[in-house]
Amino acid sequence: MSSSPNLVCPSFNSAGANSSFCLPQDLFFCFSVLNSRMSSHSLVSFLYFVYCSWVDQCKSYLLESKWFHTGYKATLAGYLDNGCISVAGTLLDFHVYVSMTPRITKEALDYLQGYPDLIRWASMAFRIVDDFGTSEDELGRGDVPKAIQCYMHDTGVSFQVAREQLRHLANEAWKKQNREQWVAKSPLPESYVNAVTDLTRRAEIFYQYEDGFGIPDNETENRIRSLMVDPIPL
Repeated sequence: MSSSPNLVCPSFNSAGANSSFCLPQDLFFCFSVLNSRMSSHSLVSFLYFVYCSWVDQCKSYLLESKWFHTGYKATLAGYLDNGCISVAGTLLDFHVYVSMTPRITKEALDYLQGYPDLIRWASMAFRIVDDFGTSEDELGRGDVPKAIQCYMHDTGVSFQVAREQLRHLANEAWKKQNREQWVAKSPLPESYVNAVTDLTRRAEIFYQYEDGFGIPDNETENRIRSLMVDPIPL
């Protein structure tokens, strides 16, 4: 691949094998941070877990693509099982761990790779509230049926009833996540466990008024301005 002014082509050594690839400049910055982080830890095992996380993420996208192109309507259980990965909550949680933890351990990496209940229930709540805010727009653009549509297809209920039941499922996922946060024993540091919960909180905020992440012009922008830009009156 030839380089261009908009691409950066770093050389990267993985387990003794040299490989080169090109990245857009903005992505190269992210790569540099991650690569720097990896250099102070066991490189081979770390790269393996990064690889596994991204493989699972891409497989979840591929499955949803197959559903869309074949017209397959997944059950709610099947959709959520895959959707907990495709929403990218587990991937974000993994990268949060390796970015914020002073001492990364193989025990913790093994634990995270098994998608423990803390991560799974957090991603479940994330997936459902994401669908609350984005399902109509995404279906309009062309996408697989979301959690609400899957529940309607499974049970034959109305949109409003399905939405109420999914809100209940999200609340139950929250309860189970909270229980895991305070009761479960794990090799994860407390600061990271709190960060996982914060990610789910952010999902609730972003998607409270439709798609506040993909279309942040209204309530999301107002909230960020009130928090970080506009002065606080004394």
